[in-house]
Amino acid sequence: MSDDDYIYDEATGEWRPASEIAAEKAAASVVHDAGGNVLADGDSVVLIKDLKVKGAGQTLKQGTVIKSIRLTDNPEEIDCRHDAIRGLVLRTEFVRKR
Repeated sequence: MSDDDYIYDEATGEWRPASEIAAEKAAASVVHDAGGNVLADGDSVVLIKDLKVKGAGQTLKQGTVIKSIRLTDNPEEIDCRHDAIRGLVLRTEFVRKR
């Protein structure tokens, strides 16, 4: 075996196979909505709760459809656009896949 096949895992303090670490990262990066459905880039979601938007002085009502979401590095947040609000970041616990 070559040195490229193993990677030092700082969390466990052990040398582990690269394929094992890659599989764990892929499983951890799956994003779910409030109902447990898997979200992907470009999906449409519906708000399940009224949300006050900080800095915009506006409230997004329950049932509002948000189109064309983008996933972020944080699996608990999605980046999206609304007609009146640009650069909106929502927590996945407040949305349901449409």
